[in-house]
Amino acid sequence: MARLSLRNLCKTYGEVAALRDMSLDIHDREFFVLLGPTGAGKTTTLRCIAGLEKPESGEIRIGDDIVNGWSAAQRDVALVFQQYSLYPNYTVRENLEFPLKSKLRRTPAEEIARRVQKAAETVRIQHLLDRRTDRLSGGEMQRVSIGRAIVREPRLFLMDEPLSNLDAKLRELLRSELKELQARLGATLIFVTHDQVEAMTMGDRIGVLCDGQLVQVGTPYEVYNFPRNTFVASFVGTPAINLFDAAIDGEELIVVKDTFQFALDSAGRSRLNGSAAKRAKVRVGVRPEHVKLVPNGGIEGTVYGAENHGVEMIVTISIAEHFIRATVPPTVPITLNQAVRIGFVQDKLHFFDADSTENLTHA
Repeated sequence: MARLSLRNLCKTYGEVAALRDMSLDIHDREFFVLLGPTGAGKTTTLRCIAGLEKPESGEIRIGDDIVNGWSAAQRDVALVFQQYSLYPNYTVRENLEFPLKSKLRRTPAEEIARRVQKAAETVRIQHLLDRRTDRLSGGEMQRVSIGRAIVREPRLFLMDEPLSNLDAKLRELLRSELKELQARLGATLIFVTHDQVEAMTMGDRIGVLCDGQLVQVGTPYEVYNFPRNTFVASFVGTPAINLFDAAIDGEELIVVKDTFQFALDSAGRSRLNGSAAKRAKVRVGVRPEHVKLVPNGGIEGTVYGAENHGVEMIVTISIAEHFIRATVPPTVPITLNQAVRIGFVQDKLHFFDADSTENLTHA
C-alpha cells in the first residue's frame, strides 16, 4: 500500500473551478473519507488521483512517485464507482478475472485463480462465482465490484459513493464490513460520500470539501466537536446544529430582547474568550443534545414538532420566531403547543464570527 500527497491541486471545467488549490496528505493504511455536498469536488479529486482527469496545476504523489504524467494503468489504483460497472453477460468469476487478463499485467493462470478465490472469500461471494452478474441483487453486485478491485492488489483503493444505491439496512451492514475489510487488508482507502453518517462511522480521518476547497481535516471526533466554521458545523451532525445570531451585552447573549436571551455562566464565558468577547455580535451554535428541558428558569418556548426515533425524541421548539432542536429521552411526555423551558450546556457552546463564519471558540 502507499501514502498519498496532493499539493496545490487545481482543476476547472470551463469557468467552473472544481478544485481550488487543494493540498492533502493521506497516510499509509488509512481509511480516509472525503465528505461534502453534491458539486463540492469529491469525485473530481478521485478522478485526478486515478489519472482519469488531468489537473491544470499541482502535484499528485503516490508513495515516493510524482504521478502527474503517468497513465491510469501505470498508477496502479483501483476505483470502485457508485454504479457497479460489471459485465452483465459474464459470470462473477469472469468479472473478477477480467482486470488480471490485460496485456499490461500478463498474470499467469494459476495466479489469477488464486487471487480470484482469495478475493471471493474476502467479500464472501464464493457461492456466486459461477452466476451471471445480471442475476445478482444490488448488494451482491457491489460486493463483486469491490472484489474486482481487491483482486488487483493495488497501491490505493478509491471508492466513489459505493453504498449510495443500496437500501438503508444493507448500507449499514456493508459499512461495517468495508471498514473491517480495509483493516484486514492493511489498505490505503479513500472513500467519497455526501452522507455524514458514513463519514463519521467509517473514517479514521475526514476531509470536508466545499466548493472545491478543503475546509477541514480531522478525526470524526475533531470535526464534530471542533468544527472550523458554520458550514462544517451544520453539515456534520444529525440532527443539525442549532445556529442563531446574538448580540453580546456584557455577560448576556441577546437573540431577541426579553424573549430570547440568556446569561453566560463561567463555562460559557470561558468559551467566549479572546477575540470573540470583543465582538458586538456572534453566531452561536449548539448541538441538539446540548439543549436541555429545564423545570424552572431558562428560556420559554413552545413545542412546534416532535419526532420519535425510538432511542431518542427530536423536539423542535419555537422561541420568538426561531426554531431550536433538542434531543430528549423518548419517555419524556411531549405534546404539540406545550409550553416548555430550555437551557444550554454552556461548555459545549460554539461562537462563530458573524461575517467570516470562522469558529472563534477554537481559533
